[in-house]
Amino acid sequence: MAPDAGDAPDGRLDATAGVTALYQGHAVGLIRLAIVMLGDRVAAEDVVQDAFLGLYRHWDGLADTGKALAYLRSAVLNRCRNALRQRHRGTRHGVTPQIVESAEATVLVGEENQRVLAAIRALPDRQREALVLRFYLDLSQDETARVMGISTGTVKSATSRAVAALGRLLKEDS
Repeated sequence: MAPDAGDAPDGRLDATAGVTALYQGHAVGLIRLAIVMLGDRVAAEDVVQDAFLGLYRHWDGLADTGKALAYLRSAVLNRCRNALRQRHRGTRHGVTPQIVESAEATVLVGEENQRVLAAIRALPDRQREALVLRFYLDLSQDETARVMGISTGTVKSATSRAVAALGRLLKEDS
């Protein structure tokens, strides 16, 4: 069979074709992940755009382009962590970040969902990440462990603690 125009001589997709296919299939889900992590749509879109750009730049260095989606998930999560760290540093130095919800986001996410999202954002970072990856992106425990760079047992523990803490936070809020 003749290779497609987007295939490299070794049968791999070239960077443009590979990243385009991933973007079309997964950008919306990755943006949603970043929104849950950051609470800010504009910052979430920036994080995801940076992750795709990083993937494009390093495409030829990927040993297995079949793992590009896992790379993207990790990249988005790491960039969210960095954005949150910068936010916390700014807050410590007297700069309070302005998070403005778009009218679209406010309409799309009802009051109850806002309550749940606020509770999720109040969780410690590791618990929030585990919860979002496991139940929002529907990753397995092993996939979540790979994305977070931790053991499967730690994912189980973090997820269990997150669910318990989320229950307490939502009970307190009602």
